[in-house]
Amino acid sequence: MMRAGVSPSKLYLPKLDNAPPTIFVYVCTKFPHIGADVWRARFADGLVVCDDKPLTIDSPYQHGVTIQYYRQLPVEVAVPFAHRVIFENEQLLVVDKPHFLTVAPAGRYVQQTLLTRLKTQTGNADISPVHRLDRETAGLILFAKTMAARTAYQSLFASRQIHKVYHAIAPASTHRFPLSVALRLERGEPFYTMAVTDGVPNTHTDIDVLAYSDDGKWAKYQLCPSTGKLHQLRVHLNHLGIPIAHDSFYPQVRHKAQDDFGSPLQLLAKSLAFTDPITGEAMAFESGFELDFTNLPVLDQF
Repeated sequence: MMRAGVSPSKLYLPKLDNAPPTIFVYVCTKFPHIGADVWRARFADGLVVCDDKPLTIDSPYQHGVTIQYYRQLPVEVAVPFAHRVIFENEQLLVVDKPHFLTVAPAGRYVQQTLLTRLKTQTGNADISPVHRLDRETAGLILFAKTMAARTAYQSLFASRQIHKVYHAIAPASTHRFPLSVALRLERGEPFYTMAVTDGVPNTHTDIDVLAYSDDGKWAKYQLCPSTGKLHQLRVHLNHLGIPIAHDSFYPQVRHKAQDDFGSPLQLLAKSLAFTDPITGEAMAFESGFELDFTNLPVLDQF
């Protein structure tokens, strides 16, 4: 069952040669990065359950059962921007996500995520994102309303049968457009960034210019990726020497405060088009958000 729009995580208790005396001891050992005090608070608040019954720190370890636990953060900065559901049928939600809203619970974000908002809004615990969209990126994202629908829609991305268009604002360039970028990307340093490496390309993006700012220093680019690696568009433009405006990772990592909502990454998932794998209908959607040439950084910061 959901609690405040958050679905529980499940944990199977295996048979162990040296079984711990309690479930509390087991989870503290299995997840040492969380800390015993956090687990103690979760048990005290009824956030660790088995068969819908709350467990205590004294509940004995019993192999072969599955427990459920809910994540809870003591403090979470509210994201003051609204999402918009722009399409819904029995299988699918198409949502326009604002900047700064994480898609699904992870790390510092549980309540302040789009998935939690949608589960709270609809009461549907089975809703799940079909694909990825960075916290910093605004625009369109698909959510399946059932597990079967999720498999069907994910196949569109796996087989590259979905046409994605992004907009980005970055410095004007001397490159000749349109152009295609094909690079091999692997995990970088820090681990949450991506880096260009040697080898067979595993990413591809077609890039063109849509407009220039009045002073000619900035351009709005159209990006059409055929692959979907983490941070692909951000790395591709940075590789061309034109990092996206307000990018806090590329060309260098510059961490922002959690409550700093003043400089959104100028990247927008503008449109999606595909043939619905369930109904066979041609589907096309466009974000209501727009990028413009206001409030841009000083170019020499790059």
